[in-house]
Amino acid sequence: MNQQPQQQIQIKADDQTAKGVYTNNLIIGHTKEEFVLDFLNVFPPQGSLVSRVFTSPGHAKRILNALKDNVKKYEDQFGKIEAAQEPDQNIGFKAE
Repeated sequence: MNQQPQQQIQIKADDQTAKGVYTNNLIIGHTKEEFVLDFLNVFPPQGSLVSRVFTSPGHAKRILNALKDNVKKYEDQFGKIEAAQEPDQNIGFKAE
């Protein structure tokens, strides 16, 4: 079988994006065409949206599988992860 060599993709990131952001909460919504992932930093009584990601349903499934795979690898190396407690209050957005 004639296989083509894999092409390496170079990813660019500005300094601010490369620093990353901390998130401790996630709200997920979807339509037929896309998934919306709102990453939040919540520290009661308030919180802030730190990143909003739009992706296709097919890519959302790839993200899910990649997370499952990486959680398994993490637990194999470091032990079982205990799930964080879910917030006991409603979280919503307010206009600024």
